[in-house]
Amino acid sequence: MTKLCNTASDWCACWLRPRFPYSIYSPRSTPVTLRARPFFRSTKKLLRLLNMDVSRTMAQKEALAVSDATVEEEYASQSKLLLEFINIPSIDKAWTFKSDKGNVSQAMVSISQANLLANKKRKYILSAHISEESNHSVSFQWATFPVEMAGVSVIVPSPSGSKLLLVKNQENGLPTQFEIWSSSQLQKEIHIPQSIHGSVYTDGWFEGISWNSNETRVAYVAEEPSQSKPVFDGSGYKKEGSVDKDCGSWKGQGDWEETWGETYSGKRQPALFVIDIYSGDVRAVEGIEKSLSVGQVVWAPSTQGSHQYLVFVGWSSETGPQKVARKLGIKYCYNRPCALYTIRAPVHEPEAELSLKNNAAEDFALVNLTQGISSAFFPVFSLDGKFLVFLSAKSAVDTGVHCATESLHRIDWSIDGKPCPSSNIVDLVPVVMCAEDGAFPGLYCSSLLNKPWLSDGCTMILSSVWGSIRVILSVDVLSGKVSRISPADSCSSWNVLTLDGDNIIAVSSSLIHLPQIKYGCLIEKKEGISSVSWNWMDVSSPLSQYSEKVRSLMPSLQFKILKIPVRGASDDLTRGAKNPFEAIYVSSNSQEHGSCNPVIVILHGGPHSVSVTSFSKPLAFLSSIGYNLLIVNYRGSLGFGEEALQSLPGKVGSQDVSDVLTAIDHAIEMGLVDPSKIAVLGGSHGGFLTTHLIGQEPDRFAAAAARNPVCNLALMTGTTDIPDWCFVEACGTEGKNYFTEAPLVEHINLFYSKSPVSYLSKVKTPTLFLLGAQDLRVPVSNGLQYARALKEKGTKVKIIVFPNDVHAIDRPQSDFESFLNIGVWFKKYCK
Repeated sequence: MTKLCNTASDWCACWLRPRFPYSIYSPRSTPVTLRARPFFRSTKKLLRLLNMDVSRTMAQKEALAVSDATVEEEYASQSKLLLEFINIPSIDKAWTFKSDKGNVSQAMVSISQANLLANKKRKYILSAHISEESNHSVSFQWATFPVEMAGVSVIVPSPSGSKLLLVKNQENGLPTQFEIWSSSQLQKEIHIPQSIHGSVYTDGWFEGISWNSNETRVAYVAEEPSQSKPVFDGSGYKKEGSVDKDCGSWKGQGDWEETWGETYSGKRQPALFVIDIYSGDVRAVEGIEKSLSVGQVVWAPSTQGSHQYLVFVGWSSETGPQKVARKLGIKYCYNRPCALYTIRAPVHEPEAELSLKNNAAEDFALVNLTQGISSAFFPVFSLDGKFLVFLSAKSAVDTGVHCATESLHRIDWSIDGKPCPSSNIVDLVPVVMCAEDGAFPGLYCSSLLNKPWLSDGCTMILSSVWGSIRVILSVDVLSGKVSRISPADSCSSWNVLTLDGDNIIAVSSSLIHLPQIKYGCLIEKKEGISSVSWNWMDVSSPLSQYSEKVRSLMPSLQFKILKIPVRGASDDLTRGAKNPFEAIYVSSNSQEHGSCNPVIVILHGGPHSVSVTSFSKPLAFLSSIGYNLLIVNYRGSLGFGEEALQSLPGKVGSQDVSDVLTAIDHAIEMGLVDPSKIAVLGGSHGGFLTTHLIGQEPDRFAAAAARNPVCNLALMTGTTDIPDWCFVEACGTEGKNYFTEAPLVEHINLFYSKSPVSYLSKVKTPTLFLLGAQDLRVPVSNGLQYARALKEKGTKVKIIVFPNDVHAIDRPQSDFESFLNIGVWFKKYCK
């Protein structure tokens, strides 16, 4: 067996062996030692060089071992801390129910918590009795233990609170399960087979589950039944009607069907159904066009003896100016045209069904209630049923940006309950174009409560974004007056959970304050004062019992909102686009004067989204391991008026990049940031900015991390579920008219020039890529292409692909691993 050279002496032995016959050296009798002396001297030199190389190699191996051990230790210590934050429960929803005992009501709070081992979110309910004390305070008496809602997809109380509907979507083709509970027992359990419909939609967008007023029927949105698929066997195609089941046949795929893109892969068309909770009879609502996807259904008010109608939102698959018969991605995309429709609800009694056959056909026709407006969603009827209120994203639809400033509208409803297609739409809260300093910037709501009304019947309560803060607003739907009712002097973010009569149950939190339940009491108007005021009280709850480690870390942090002047604003910009934008700065209050911790620049996606001051578990974790945060809401973000938002389309990769650099420079000038210790983190469009920044400013950033980043618009336009987004953000609002499935060469060139990939040759920054393999929004190929190209040129790169994750990378295990690697990566390169 050949001996390998493992040491310097082995290497020397190989080199010193004679390679030729002695006669070759000299024909004379000259002593070999004299002729060998020069060789010996060179050998000694060689030995020294070899020993140096071996020593260097051993030192490198030892350094690598130390480095690996350090990284291992970093993973171990950071994972323990990250677990502390991941285990913090999230407060999702709440409901209140009036009690027979005077001023006592009951609350039910829905909570979720990461279950890392199961890789799911654990859901549970915590209940409380609410009583008003004599000293104008309020007392919450919480149940001793929460109740886990294992397998429950959604919870919907009935209008009176006497019944509770639990929906359980089953997997592997099993029936969907409806459970009707009273205060003491299970009243009814109904199993609905796949032949009637698939899973009930519970996604918060198409989701719509509504009880009728007498609590006998429930309208809801579910997947339509699956289409039959061709069957083949050894003889070929089996004709329809063949029911043979044997191992010699198989089902084919059939025609491919479009879905609504990201998070809806594999989901069938949303359709409308009504179930009778006593008989268990389920009826599909007929008369709705096949091209219409439905959602957000509610029962219209009805009078005794009149027919019952349903109001719902409908999205046509024929979208865009070209009326392309394609379902473009709808998740996070408010720019999809939609309208409010009404149709008569099906009946379940045979006698009533026979009598209805003689009625006029138009009574069963589908009616578009909002023909005069391009967008209408989240319908809510007033307490007295006299008007219907809804939100609109007409600005997003009309300009093509995926999200923009919203407006609020009202339709007066007929007293007899019969819908009118020519109903007048009243504008209540218009789109705010330019937000004056400190003034109301417009509506930016992610949802509305099912029951948002105070007892006067005309004041609705909702949550909205105001700059970098989420606030609670009241809106008078008769006058359109908007008031901010969460504390104006609070930089915390507030989110309304539910109403308790004329009181509000909300959650308040900030980047340095853990979520706290608040109870808002309406203070009676004083004589001569036109506005009301609110008293906000802390509610002690079991949810406030955070771990000692978390409670010890949070007081060491502080934050403030920075106003960043726009740099080099051109004269052609609108006034709103010239206004300062904002950045949130989070730091340690214990760092020494004159010194700065490393800073992570945090960039949100969208780009028409926003980072608010509410508590974030991942950001709290990053703050707690020694980083300051600079969270930039560049122009184009929500919450600052429509002109500022609309200034970005057509300028991505330049204006937004400039805003981020301006924010960094502003923070450096204030002494908040050490320019030698800056990392950058962003996802989606935030990842687009991250990779742009490390290309355009290659010497500025010590480390970077990108989650599902947009790196190449030219590649993305042919693979994403929202190709129209590429056109609008790259070309401006005219891009929605240019959109085509076959882009012109000039557009492909433009997409490339505005992409981070065009700056790739300049990148030096060590970069971590976190990619979801099931992402339809920014397909994994986008990040992989860029990361591989960086590797090819020798840049330090780490890639983690999560095989079962979509765009958000929010499955518990993936979320945990993602931010753990971000923490370790930044510790390694940004000390």
